[in-house]
Amino acid sequence: MTTPSTADLPRVIDTVASWQRDGAPVQVHPGDLGWYQRFGAEALAGALREWARDGETVAVGFLDESELIRMAIAPEAGGDEGIAHHVADDFVEALGELLPPGRAIVEARFGTALQQVLTDRGWGADDPWTPLHRDLAQPVPPSTLRIEVVGPGLVQERVRVEVAAFPGSSFSVDRWRQMADGHAYRHAACLLGYDEQGVAVAATTVWSAGRDRPGVIEPLGVHGGHRGRGHGRAMTLAAAGQMRRMGCSSARVATPSSNTAAVATYQAAGFVTPGEVTDFCRP
Repeated sequence: MTTPSTADLPRVIDTVASWQRDGAPVQVHPGDLGWYQRFGAEALAGALREWARDGETVAVGFLDESELIRMAIAPEAGGDEGIAHHVADDFVEALGELLPPGRAIVEARFGTALQQVLTDRGWGADDPWTPLHRDLAQPVPPSTLRIEVVGPGLVQERVRVEVAAFPGSSFSVDRWRQMADGHAYRHAACLLGYDEQGVAVAATTVWSAGRDRPGVIEPLGVHGGHRGRGHGRAMTLAAAGQMRRMGCSSARVATPSSNTAAVATYQAAGFVTPGEVTDFCRP
């Protein structure tokens, strides 16, 4: 297991992008890494771990929160028991400096071997999440909001809506710029949605992993003072439409199942779910 440098970030992001597949369970996406880069390139590099075999990266771990490691595994390595045991051993030993004592969670939604190893070692189920996706082969209905792609002149507005949508958010103009300077943002776009009065009421960032691969919404929010008016559905349709124009094969998102309003919003915008999933919680 190794920790990449900031110079390695483009390679790691491109590798994770190459692993994205329609029909496979959701795993860490370049957009997840790109959104985290709002904290800076050094912070992102410090939150990543790589596992390699014969000089080729086969798994990437992403410390998305203080107690959560999210995994991405090469499609051809998903059933490899040797890799799974190696990764699981590192969770216990080498990652001790990252995961605090007590509660620790591993998001391993792809990779049957790692899932089985964690189960055999007593890792239990954490709270359920609902992954959703929308196929982008056909055109997406237009949004009822006026949509603008965020450039330098709209960054403050983008930040204002984000903070109003997510109380306690630490998003800022400087953090948007750090995100936008990142390698993953070359294949991304921030969108603002305006109502009939010309007020910015919703915002999102959408991320591509390359043409004919699934894209991801990370994040999407409606200003707290403008909810209950269908803006969430409208912004979700705008996000899906933007990803289709970017060449994505499908649009993906995941939300805690307890957030029933978010699940209903995505479903109202034509997203479907294969069912709930759970992460692994350390015994």
